[in-house]
Amino acid sequence: MTVRTDIDGVMRAAIEAAVWAPSVNNTQPWWFGTSAHGDGGARISLHADSERRLDIADPDGREMLISCGAALFTLRLAVQALGYEPRVLLLPDPARPGLLADLVIDPAAETAPGAGLETERLYRQVKLRRSHRGPFKQTVVSAAVLTALREEAHREGAEMLLVSDPRERRALAAFTEVAEQLQRLDPEHQAEAARWAPPPGRRRSEGMVEDAYPAEEAPASPHFVTRDFAQGRPWGARAKTPAEPGITGVVVLVTTRGDERADWLAAGQGLQRMLLRASAEGLSAALHTQPLQIPELRTLIRVRLCHGSHPQVLLRLGEAAETLGTVRRNPDALTDEEA
Repeated sequence: MTVRTDIDGVMRAAIEAAVWAPSVNNTQPWWFGTSAHGDGGARISLHADSERRLDIADPDGREMLISCGAALFTLRLAVQALGYEPRVLLLPDPARPGLLADLVIDPAAETAPGAGLETERLYRQVKLRRSHRGPFKQTVVSAAVLTALREEAHREGAEMLLVSDPRERRALAAFTEVAEQLQRLDPEHQAEAARWAPPPGRRRSEGMVEDAYPAEEAPASPHFVTRDFAQGRPWGARAKTPAEPGITGVVVLVTTRGDERADWLAAGQGLQRMLLRASAEGLSAALHTQPLQIPELRTLIRVRLCHGSHPQVLLRLGEAAETLGTVRRNPDALTDEEA
């Protein structure tokens, strides 16, 4: 049963949940504005923090907005789980490009009966979900679960394209390797990546801390290379148990028909809904941003593998043997009162 709580408590809880959304290199490129309405309602505004955009890897801010879209879905989910049906105004002010959405909470708009169980199921996964890096356990993901994940993405205006052809999977793995090596050759890209991957022992609430990625990369076939956050240094999390042969897992692309700001936000919302549903099914996701950060490779993937749709996220799904760590910024530091 959905439990309704006071509006101030709803806003606090929603923002506390939203900061757990996934973001490229764990940059957490968002901040939130809050305001009270005279009718007892309230508004949460989602803003992009352009200072946290990856200027080299993401000059257009596409991945920044996908990250913010994931935070927006989490805001919506939390408000619904706490008993209210929010009204979302997407990109409400063209004169303020950093303002991505206004989420209005009306105290008279209660969550629809019967919607609570599935909402609460996803909401419980917000702080449990973790990104994975490396192979998965040799567990088959059922067709029913894949169908459910596809439906979750579709509900948010995105599509989940299952890459089942072995040749296409090998091609995507090769593109990921090519992109990773090209980025390792780029001093500016390496410097930017190092900014978000601090040395061990540094106390940070953002970025790729040491226990967020494995110290040793385990192969699978086809092999999707993971980003070298340590840049050749012996950093990273050590496996708690001896590694067993793993598998690539299910390879999917999240796509959209368009490639504008609203489409990037839709991709992020669809991605987060998918990831939370996958987590509820005992699955984890490994995200591979590299080939979609190289314009030529992204165009090739769109034309040859996506039937003209725009690829926004490349990921693998499966059952992880171990859970990696993560960090988040203090929600209070990301929240400002607005008029």
